[in-house]
Amino acid sequence: MRKFVVIHILLFLAAMLFSTAPWPYDLLVVAQLVYIPVLLRMVVTETNWFWKYYPYIAIPAYIAIVLGQAVSTRWDGWFAALYALFTVYVALYGITRFRRRGFTNAEEFAIDLGLIYLAMGGGWYFAFAAGIDLGFSPLLTWLTAIHFHYSAFILPIFLGLTGRLHGSGLYRWAVGALLAAPMAVAVGITFSRWIEMFSVLLYIFGICALIWIVWKLTFTTRLQKWLLRLAFSALAVTITFSLLYVLSNGFGLVAVTIDFMLRFHGVLNCVIFALAGIIGWSLAVPDPRFKRPAFPRSRIRGRRAAEEIGRVGEIRGLSDDLTVYGLTSESVSPLLKDFYENTIDYRLYAKVRWHRWFKPFAFLYSFISRRTQQINLPLHSKEVEMIGGIYTLEEGLDGRQRVRAWERKIGDQTIFTALYSQHETDGRMYMNIALPLPYSTMTGILELRAVEGGLQLTSKSMDAASDAGVYLSFNDRDLFTLPLEETFFIQETEGGKLTATHDMWIFSIPLLTIDYSIVHRGSGTD
Repeated sequence: MRKFVVIHILLFLAAMLFSTAPWPYDLLVVAQLVYIPVLLRMVVTETNWFWKYYPYIAIPAYIAIVLGQAVSTRWDGWFAALYALFTVYVALYGITRFRRRGFTNAEEFAIDLGLIYLAMGGGWYFAFAAGIDLGFSPLLTWLTAIHFHYSAFILPIFLGLTGRLHGSGLYRWAVGALLAAPMAVAVGITFSRWIEMFSVLLYIFGICALIWIVWKLTFTTRLQKWLLRLAFSALAVTITFSLLYVLSNGFGLVAVTIDFMLRFHGVLNCVIFALAGIIGWSLAVPDPRFKRPAFPRSRIRGRRAAEEIGRVGEIRGLSDDLTVYGLTSESVSPLLKDFYENTIDYRLYAKVRWHRWFKPFAFLYSFISRRTQQINLPLHSKEVEMIGGIYTLEEGLDGRQRVRAWERKIGDQTIFTALYSQHETDGRMYMNIALPLPYSTMTGILELRAVEGGLQLTSKSMDAASDAGVYLSFNDRDLFTLPLEETFFIQETEGGKLTATHDMWIFSIPLLTIDYSIVHRGSGTD
């Protein structure tokens, strides 16, 4: 690492020694040649394709930056294109990193998005160097490039490293604000001073929350503690300058010039925030808290009817014994237990209610679901009967234990084909449900809890070590956590009937509710 840093410092000094550009351009060059490479060494710790091909992409990019500073020729655009290609390479790694984990661990998502945002900085830098007219002055184009290097790359990386040491509701709100703000700034500069003002307010909230968190954190050494406190506290000053500039440029309330912003806002961000922060984090880089789930997953990919996925015979229920989930006859009613162990003895009537805001998306998805015959729910809310059967599969086809396929239909339309199994992690048993989709499998891992005389099956968990969640897998290695949550609550009512409610959320916003009425076939009730 030390040799790596020395090489990049020497590259920067060479660029400065032969530079013909005005001094403010050094603020971007130091980020390109020193800050970004050093931060990549901190956060890209895997030995994978990124470092394998890195020299072939990065070395030409760094040389191009030095040449672009030393000489001004008609080749400047081509030099900048090499650097833009490097930023796209980094962004592709950010996308890959996100795809392997999904919507989990806000701190890692902040790092992912910082890596992705860098490509926008590379694009704006290329537009500036190549003289491409994007409707802005060359200076504003360059300022947008530097914005995406500092506020949209360095800050999210620092934000992610902070989150590896601290997780709270306040931190997650800060992540949301600071990751949305860079794009809001770009949109505001392009379209509206009010959007630009809103973006600055997002920054103010996120930065204030982050400063509060950093001053409360415990760090490895005293030097690291004070370097990082200094770095993040500097943001309080620089964001104040940003607010004054917006008030000046957009509303004419105060007089703040771009030259003033470069001399104070720019230098503070470059020297105090970025340099002190990178030195501080380099003293002890926090380890990721994310642990890749290791529970068994279905090998079956693609939507196929029950007859096509190797069914070999019928089976009575979704579970052979509900007590394996830690449930007893005292915690759940015998009728409810019987439903899960002898499911084919019951009739299911359902009312599907898509929440109003989601109905347009449900309508568009219906064109896909009718072809895949998976999650193929009606758009109306009339009560319908769901029919079907439960089948065992060919041994070894799915890869999990004791798998059974529950196929549900409305008329001749298949609604679900769900592959039920179970697994145990650290002494806790989970229901493991797979839904084959085109080229992929969606898996719901549910915890079972006795709640108020009924039974709750939920993907929500307050325990960070829990496997509960909704996931998507395209292969046997990666597991993408979806921003979906589901809860199924079933209870016995008067007259020996069961009722159930299935709720689903996306990004914690309700999207679907299914109300079930469940009747034993021997009750004589239609």
